[in-house]
Amino acid sequence: MIRVSLVAPTPTLRAGLRAMLGRVDIEITGEASSLDSLAVLVSDEAHADVVVLSSATELRTPSTYAQALVVMSDDEATATQLRAMSLRGWGIAPSDATPDELHSVVAAVAQGLVVMPLRFADQLIPQRPPSDPSTEKIELTPREGEVLDLLSRGLPNKLIAQQLGISEPTAKFHVSAIYAKLGVASRAEAVSKAARAGLITL
Repeated sequence: MIRVSLVAPTPTLRAGLRAMLGRVDIEITGEASSLDSLAVLVSDEAHADVVVLSSATELRTPSTYAQALVVMSDDEATATQLRAMSLRGWGIAPSDATPDELHSVVAAVAQGLVVMPLRFADQLIPQRPPSDPSTEKIELTPREGEVLDLLSRGLPNKLIAQQLGISEPTAKFHVSAIYAKLGVASRAEAVSKAARAGLITL
């Protein structure tokens, strides 16, 4: 059973939240117009596992009572506000969330998780810049390094094989492996990218 308290400024909004969370696994333990008034109302009752707020306005008033919050909000700044608070778990549900969506958020937050729409998460997670293929570390075997060196000198597979004392099919295999590791499709591309990556000196 998940114990939930509701915070909304009007009786109508609180009734709406109560109806949305009318599930067999949820017990509404308290209702109030603000977090501060909720803390007073439930002082003699069991504390809730999760407090559901109808808007982010209440976040301006920190409360030691609420350790897990679910806020109905479409403002991306809400995620930053919640992250700065010392909470066991928190979540954001869109203002137009369905009863199933709100219930899912509440259930997850009750487990100490953080839940929010993807567009909110994007601002909290540093985005990695696109990698530059020319600067990626490319690992070649010693033999592939030898083949690449000869390839950069313009030698065909047959001469590469003779220089290294291997068969021509083996030389072709090494050249194909080099192409795959460099992500190229021709000798010219292979030599150009290998030079940028510092694998050879032209």
